[in-house]
Amino acid sequence: MKLQSNSQVSPYNTQSIYDKLIVDSWNRSYAAKVDQADGCCNNVLTAQDIKQVLDNNYELMQIAKPLMENMYEVIKNSGFILVLTDESGRIIESFGDREIIYDAKKLNFIQGASWLENEVGTNAIGTALVIGKSIQITGAKHYCRKHHTWTCSAAPIYNKNGQIMGVINISGHASSEHPHTLGMVTSLAKTITVQFTIKQMNQDLLASHNKLAKVFDKISDGLIEIDKNNRIININPVVRNILGKSEHEIMGRCVAEILDANLLFNDNSKNDKYINESILKNEVLGDKYLILGEQIFDRSGKKNGGLIILKKLNETRKLVNSFSNEINLFNFEDVIGNSDLMTEAKRKASLAAESMVNVILQGESGTGKELFAQSIHSKSWRRKGPFIAINCGAIPRDLIVSELFGYDEGAFTGARKGGKPGKFEEANGGTLFLDEIGELPLEQQVALLRVLQERKVSRLGSHKLIPLDVRIICATNKNLVEEVAKGKFRQDLYYRLNVLCINIPPLRSRREDIVPLFQHFLKKHEDQLGKKFMFEPEVLRCLERYDWPGNVRELQNIVERMVCLAQDGIISLSGLPAEMIPGQGTELQPESLFTNRFDHISHNREERKLMAAENERREIIFLLNKNGGNVSLTARDMGVSRNTIYRKMRAYGIKN
Repeated sequence: MKLQSNSQVSPYNTQSIYDKLIVDSWNRSYAAKVDQADGCCNNVLTAQDIKQVLDNNYELMQIAKPLMENMYEVIKNSGFILVLTDESGRIIESFGDREIIYDAKKLNFIQGASWLENEVGTNAIGTALVIGKSIQITGAKHYCRKHHTWTCSAAPIYNKNGQIMGVINISGHASSEHPHTLGMVTSLAKTITVQFTIKQMNQDLLASHNKLAKVFDKISDGLIEIDKNNRIININPVVRNILGKSEHEIMGRCVAEILDANLLFNDNSKNDKYINESILKNEVLGDKYLILGEQIFDRSGKKNGGLIILKKLNETRKLVNSFSNEINLFNFEDVIGNSDLMTEAKRKASLAAESMVNVILQGESGTGKELFAQSIHSKSWRRKGPFIAINCGAIPRDLIVSELFGYDEGAFTGARKGGKPGKFEEANGGTLFLDEIGELPLEQQVALLRVLQERKVSRLGSHKLIPLDVRIICATNKNLVEEVAKGKFRQDLYYRLNVLCINIPPLRSRREDIVPLFQHFLKKHEDQLGKKFMFEPEVLRCLERYDWPGNVRELQNIVERMVCLAQDGIISLSGLPAEMIPGQGTELQPESLFTNRFDHISHNREERKLMAAENERREIIFLLNKNGGNVSLTARDMGVSRNTIYRKMRAYGIKN
């Protein structure tokens, strides 16, 4: 049974918090069947086991022992014994007068003895471990009668995580009891706790420093640490290799002297935290490095130093490409259409994505060839690499070589300082999309074939060969077999590129996809404008009957036109060009975007070319008017370059 406050062995007022702690301790001692008539500790370790406990508590002993020696000098010859225990209440160190040590031995109050409550009943050490705070127990408040002639004061010692590491205790004869004794032992315990915590934190800091030092040395980028005066105080081995200098030549120097770069630091600005970016060139290896940095500030906001990173430029490009590709590129889920022809095209393209072969995408203008190219890249194992697109028909003849293969500094008049990588270099590790490949001049076809065969490229004005790991996807609206027969396209290049040819069907050949595409484009406008549109049923019938010479791009622009002309959110026939509405004739209307020049699709190639050219001319005029004459926006809407728009404007006699 539990002891009551009015019991024979615990005559204390339980309304006092202190007395309640004593009563609770007595109840625990009673439950543990501690012999109240005894009080001598019977749980004492052997000498070998004591050595093991001391080894386990070496750090605690290192901190506590000098402080205990100082404390003992204060209480010396006063009849007290100063004791340190581990977290389990086992005595590991003690200091005391000869007489008090002699009396303590009678109770086995010695090194290696356990003074937990369940061993010797209520006592300051055991009870402090249970309640987790300082306590003083004197005379008959001890559970065992042999302790009634004693007074003891104990306080727990904690580590940085708040866990009890041990107990500090002062014991003496009960006649020597004084409240100040508890204050002394509490103060000593706190001092040990603080020093023990500081030591642990220093050890953690050292461990973290060692880990960071290993990272600092092993990281593939060059790292330079500077002090508040911009002097170099630490570098990693990569920096020595990049700069071609010894550590002795670098350390202690001003960073601007070593890097010869325009690094600007704002000494007192907390907002302008970054060092200006510059480019460093290794003259021996020919590599270029992006110089990045960040200043470090103390709590008061004053600059305390900084860290500079030298990152290889092509690695930076790969990282940027990786992020931009994941965010912006299309995939096969973006290819709208479930017709048989479109399903077959997607099936072939999906299989192509899983291989390394070169691909030719054959299809009329506006069918979505680049959408397929991006989808192939996005599904391939190269999707983390760059996707670089270039329109071979949009580049002036004299610039094609430098655009594709790049150039070195001084290669020609006006060449950029430091040179410029070509599209092949930019696409290294990824995919290069060559649109309108049929427009590439014959002399450039020879250079392209050589690069594809050797898998190496050299910049214009340079003899250095750069290894390539690039997947090639081409697109054309021409029949390359006919172009080869005419001598306009090299046969050997055609066979090199044409490993797999995928035909992208025109919209008129897959009319069942027109309505889903219309709904897709309409939904995009609804999301952008934050409003819903209704449409008359006859609108869909007109869309399905139309032959769409401009294919999906034409449909996309028609939807944009209808949304623009919709009244009260209703899309009606009035939003369509006249030639798309039955009964309104085939005469070209001023407001029409595209036109069918004939009542039927002519099978004559020249007539089809004229019809496509007229449609393209009207498309350019419409988009220029819509964009307020902005050529860049018009080029973006048509998916071509600005140069292409200017060239076609000259060809069609369009004045802006």
